[in-house]
Amino acid sequence: MTWLKPLTYGNLHSPELVETFMTSLLLDSTAQDLLFREARTANTFSDEPVSDEQVEAIYDLVQFAPTSANMQPLRVFLLRSEDSRERVLKHLGERNRDKSANAPLIAILAADTEFHENLPRVFPHAPGMKDMFAEAGPREETARFNSALQIGYFLLGIRAAGLAAGPMTGFDAAGLDADFFPDGRYKSQVIVNIGKPGADAWFDRLPRLGYDEVVSSI
Repeated sequence: MTWLKPLTYGNLHSPELVETFMTSLLLDSTAQDLLFREARTANTFSDEPVSDEQVEAIYDLVQFAPTSANMQPLRVFLLRSEDSRERVLKHLGERNRDKSANAPLIAILAADTEFHENLPRVFPHAPGMKDMFAEAGPREETARFNSALQIGYFLLGIRAAGLAAGPMTGFDAAGLDADFFPDGRYKSQVIVNIGKPGADAWFDRLPRLGYDEVVSSI
């Protein structure tokens, strides 16, 4: 992984302490670095293409991560055609258009608000579960929350494939949904650029909150 930046340790100041934490996890240090410590959000990309096989391998891994009642509402739309790529750019914030225009692959990550139709198949031991989501409003809220969980998994899967992700939420979601999903079933959550990082791909790493600021015992 020669493109990764030198490792930074956030709030950890001692190499010995870092080593202690790294060896306390079952995941080996190389995998820890690939997924978290050395991984960064990419802002530029090389022109190396991202294949369908790579995306399928990513999904084959992250599909096993948990969602409520195994509902799996995330839907991934790969923008492969020139038309779809040009259409999505007009819905992005101005600062994000160039980086997306030059990314090897753009994907819309959306919530399927009709996820409950699959519940008899993916949650078969509770036959009445589908009926619990008959009301559209709560169903969409549930779809958005659980697809957001899956988006996090998907971004880690991209890293696990040796690629970099550039997720973006600063876009006109209503305009994009009207353009790409006019029947209203899918609700866009995140647009993500995917590929090998290019030159000057990274901003400086921002500070992280420390353990004592986040974790409390009650």
